[in-house]
Amino acid sequence: MTAIGIAYPFLVRGKSHRAKPRRAVGTIVADVGDDKKNMDRWLGDGGMPIISAVGGSFNGYGVDGEDLGWVTGDFVPLVLACNPHGSVQAGVHSVLLDAAMNFAINSALQGRDRTNATIEMTTELMRPAMLDQKYTLRGEVVRLTRQIAYAEATISNAEGKLVSRATGTFLVHRAEPVS
Repeated sequence: MTAIGIAYPFLVRGKSHRAKPRRAVGTIVADVGDDKKNMDRWLGDGGMPIISAVGGSFNGYGVDGEDLGWVTGDFVPLVLACNPHGSVQAGVHSVLLDAAMNFAINSALQGRDRTNATIEMTTELMRPAMLDQKYTLRGEVVRLTRQIAYAEATISNAEGKLVSRATGTFLVHRAEPVS
């Protein structure tokens, strides 16, 4: 287990940079094996400013006993995510659920392997998510093959009731072995 609370240095276009420290929300724990990718730098907005702009944040990830990845996060909708009545727009649900599934898949991949594209995604909204309420995000890998990954993600309210869910199929890019 690795405790996470600060961002680590990372490479961007061949130069070493230090990521801006992200605000830790509670205790963040990632369980990653030696052969799995360290995704610590992607905690928070997942590397996509739109996630934090609408009120989302990833705060934990890992790999289960079957080498399938997962991610957890929080969503407190901001005004940008909502219509004039304070209800979160369906497209915002889709963005967050897609990002959660991608993060979960990437957490299960090794080395420089990564998701390449969302091939197909289905999103269902069961109840409204409202401005300034707290919700929980969760993404999980269902099946991982050489070229394709299948995942699902959910947004739940404080009572644990399902607000929205998505399933998706993703293209996986496998890095060429270094000789």
